[in-house]
Amino acid sequence: MQIALFQPDIPQNTGTILRLCACLDVAAHIIEPAGFPVSDRAFRRAGMDYLDQVRLTRHISWAKFEEWRRETGHRLLLFTTKGATSYLDFRYASADILLFGRETVGVTDEVAGAADARLKIPIKPGLRSLNVAMAAAMAVGEALRQTRSDS
Repeated sequence: MQIALFQPDIPQNTGTILRLCACLDVAAHIIEPAGFPVSDRAFRRAGMDYLDQVRLTRHISWAKFEEWRRETGHRLLLFTTKGATSYLDFRYASADILLFGRETVGVTDEVAGAADARLKIPIKPGLRSLNVAMAAAMAVGEALRQTRSDS
């Protein structure tokens, strides 16, 4: 299982998601450009000393990420408020990449069009969205529940 962040713009959320990846042994990808430098203090503070434990790949652009993904054959699952399928009703595979967009604007139409599935986390009507770090935790929790055997 892997998590990819498309042009993240809030360092605290990115640090929190990378900490999640470290703790759950999930590979992480940052698709540039990010809205902050990786050396940003807020980013480092949110990730704490866990950042050294993350299997992190940075891609300089969406095109480079897509090139890598196509070469490796990973399925791309976009989490979006515009998704039609609940993340709880989807069947995950262990090599899936869970993609989350920018906190402020989501993803471009090109990115949405490249996704193999568009998934949503159902929330109370009238509310916009969950925090991206919370959404990532919920999504990877369900994906791992389905794909990891008990140890």
